[in-house]
Amino acid sequence: MPETNDHGQQVGDLVTGWTTRPRAEAVLLTGRYVRLEPLSTAHAPALHAALCNPGDDELWTYRPTDPPADVPAMEALVEATLAAPDMETFALVPAGEPAQGIASYMRIEPTTGQVEIAGVLYAKSLQRTRAATEAIHLSMRHAFDGLGYRRFEWKCDSLNEPSRRAARRLGFTYEGRFRNHMVTKGRNRDTDWFSVTDAEWPAVKAAHERWLDPANFDAAGTQLTSLSDLTG
Repeated sequence: MPETNDHGQQVGDLVTGWTTRPRAEAVLLTGRYVRLEPLSTAHAPALHAALCNPGDDELWTYRPTDPPADVPAMEALVEATLAAPDMETFALVPAGEPAQGIASYMRIEPTTGQVEIAGVLYAKSLQRTRAATEAIHLSMRHAFDGLGYRRFEWKCDSLNEPSRRAARRLGFTYEGRFRNHMVTKGRNRDTDWFSVTDAEWPAVKAAHERWLDPANFDAAGTQLTSLSDLTG
């Protein structure tokens, strides 16, 4: 609870035992349904095949780049992504299949223990699957349980309703809208911010794990309890 200092001012909770945490990096993270691998140009052919088909342009609407025209262009995009400062990027590889998406750690702040999951891009074959949910879960679990971070962020274009719904479904709390935050592809972007804190993580983690449990799905693969119901 906030306290009152000697000057009669409200000050935040005292954080005891806090030390700078390791930097969040793209490391191999393995789950039941998906594997997160450090992105490399070796993933480019699979990513191009998964994300750049006729009809996939809509996947790129809210991204700063258009879909690469061919595998060499995807390799160039991967190289540019890997060269970007303050960004650690994963390839999302469903079990037994090639890479079908990417996601990055951004705004990595080891001194304050915060990190953002950003640039999440799922192939249509990956959307609305257990692997897609588990990919975010694994990135959160690594940040909170593996590295001891205090805050995990999700941001999206305020007009990107699927991303807004995904944040809420995954248990993120809406924090507000940054107006005129960016210019993307020549258009204004207002950005919505969401987060999960370390105090909230145990309940969010339990909801994820309960939803991902094979017992939550019938023989046809239909969920018995939705994650939205579990995260509330």
